[in-house]
Amino acid sequence: MAKDHFRLFARGDRGAERAGGLVTPHGAVLTPVFAPVGSQATVKTLVPGEIKDAGFNLVLANTYHLYLRPGVELVSELGGLHRFMAWDGAILTDSGGYQLFSLSPLCRVTDEGVTFRSHIDGSEHFMTPELAVKYQEALGADIIMVLDICTAPDASPAALAQAVAQTHRWARRCRQAHRRSDQALYGIVQGGTSPELRRQSAAYLTGLEFDGYAIGGLSVGEPKELMLSTLDITVPLLPEDRPRYLMGVGSPEDIVEAVARGIDIFDSALPTRVARNGALFTWQGRRNIRNAAFRKMERPVVDGCQCSTCRTFSAAYLHHLFRAEELLAYRLATVHNLSFIGELMARVRAHILEGNFRDFRREFMASYLTTDETTRVSQKQKWLDSRHTGAGGR
Repeated sequence: MAKDHFRLFARGDRGAERAGGLVTPHGAVLTPVFAPVGSQATVKTLVPGEIKDAGFNLVLANTYHLYLRPGVELVSELGGLHRFMAWDGAILTDSGGYQLFSLSPLCRVTDEGVTFRSHIDGSEHFMTPELAVKYQEALGADIIMVLDICTAPDASPAALAQAVAQTHRWARRCRQAHRRSDQALYGIVQGGTSPELRRQSAAYLTGLEFDGYAIGGLSVGEPKELMLSTLDITVPLLPEDRPRYLMGVGSPEDIVEAVARGIDIFDSALPTRVARNGALFTWQGRRNIRNAAFRKMERPVVDGCQCSTCRTFSAAYLHHLFRAEELLAYRLATVHNLSFIGELMARVRAHILEGNFRDFRREFMASYLTTDETTRVSQKQKWLDSRHTGAGGR
């Protein structure tokens, strides 16, 4: 186990929110924290310095993608993932379990492991829990994940129960295979939106004494209210002295609501993905920079925003870049959205430490216009469908 991996600084007086820090070989990480997604050893369009400037010292990379291209052995030979991508902060690698089932056109699961075909060239591969740990140890991440099975939101109760049982067996094998004491290994609680399966999964995994605990299988198309009610059931079952990681959640309103329920770590491609589509975060909600309202706007997208995009360029200029489909548009929008999330996390941490997070949450949710549920589910489904064809990326 990683020694003293998590430290708790403050708890909410009237809620479950908490502030703390992760201790990693590549520096301390204050929590609650958001990890930008760099599946293929890059946060799309940005260089490492820009990620740091946006307020982050933890990023996520993906074992599935790096295993297929350029190969784990090559990354290891070149000095490990930190050196390979020129990133001196902390790195979390997910095991690739989600990608195995969402990207591979044909998967065959046995107790031993999963046989899958590459979404790149159709070649056949085999992944076991032991190999998932071995590859992540070779990549050299600070935090690594067990191999799990993430089910679709419409999975039958029998299929869901079977997946949870398999995830538990694989988690035990990952725990036994883990050798590096300088890496923290997290278990992943599964169970869909079934309260009973979530309770069973939390009970089993906490008994294995992982360094941290992730909650997987949410934000995969289920209604938001169901996601939050599942968190209400699951989070209290996890140890207070270990970090709690909600996988794949990155919309500002979901982050605030999950922090209120005791979540410490988040990751998602959403902030960077919607940026490339022209959706920019503001404190009142998302804004589509392609809209005609921005054509002559001399001000930045968000007044007072300290990101390099808003300090340098007008909203009118960004509008022009997107309308002209200039590549710089995607870079500038990504800088802004990640900087917004970085500022959001800083405010969240500060308000928890000051003891007034509850007030911040109320004011934020009152002013932030969320995407309506029908549109949100539709957008999520389109993205999931694109992943099945190999066109999407985390």
